[in-house]
Amino acid sequence: MAKQKKKRSKKYSGVDAASKRPSVTKITAVNRSKTSQWLFNRKSLLKPAGIALVIILIIILILSGIFRLF
Repeated sequence: MAKQKKKRSKKYSGVDAASKRPSVTKITAVNRSKTSQWLFNRKSLLKPAGIALVIILIIILILSGIFRLF
């Protein structure tokens, strides 16, 4: 078996090396009212709570409809 060549782990840094491209950071600014900023900050909490509330209301409507039949 022939001896395997060791892989190079060091980055090339000479004149021929690929130049590192600058990273671009995009920032957008939005003017929000106090209410919309509050909603924006708490969206991750309010969304699951809203879904749970809708599911509970649907279950209550179904159960009340079943109890009216009896």
